[in-house]
Amino acid sequence: MSLRRQGTTLFGAVLALVATAVVLQLWLLTVAMPALLSGEYKTLVPAAAASTALLAVNAGLLRFVFHFDRDVRGE
Repeated sequence: MSLRRQGTTLFGAVLALVATAVVLQLWLLTVAMPALLSGEYKTLVPAAAASTALLAVNAGLLRFVFHFDRDVRGE
C-alpha cells in the first residue's frame, strides 16, 4: 500500500474520531447548561474535565496528522 493511500485512510479515521469527540463535547454542553442554570454545580466539574480531555485528544490527533503530513512530504 502506498504512503499516500495510507495517509488517506489515516485521515479518514482521524476525521471520524474528531467528529465523535465533537459530538460528545456537544452532548456534555447540553448536560452542563441545565445543571448550571439550576445551580447543580456537582455536575459541572466532571463535564468540564471530560470536555478538556476531549480537547486534548483532538489536539493530539491534529498534531499527529501534521507530523504524518510533514513526514510524507519529506520536510
